[in-house]
Amino acid sequence: MLKSELELLKAQIENISGVNPRKCMQCGKCSGTCPNYDAMEYHPNQFVAMINDGDFEALLSSKSVYACMSCMACLERCPRSVEPAKLIEAVRLVVERQKDAQHLKAEDIPSKLDADTPQQLLMSAFRKYRK
Repeated sequence: MLKSELELLKAQIENISGVNPRKCMQCGKCSGTCPNYDAMEYHPNQFVAMINDGDFEALLSSKSVYACMSCMACLERCPRSVEPAKLIEAVRLVVERQKDAQHLKAEDIPSKLDADTPQQLLMSAFRKYRK
């Protein structure tokens, strides 16, 4: 990736997550409390370090992006409130958006609904994946 692409990707991840990864002091408390630690190739503190270093190619192809359970245990232990889970979710969204810019169009929705689908589910999905 070009330097400008890396900077754009980093800005996009920070914008989606709302987290400043530069606050991380790499203490590892987030990784120590992660309930899915053994299933992850890269651990929460490594995600933050890789985002800071611009090592996005490894992150974007990692299965650890989907191993995070978004339980926010890492946030509870972080002394600087870095919120690694939000960064991981932002990377996950970037990966999904790179696969296909628009997964579902509004006009396709009626054919995919059943009577029990809550309207809130649809609205939150559009808000989350439209950014």
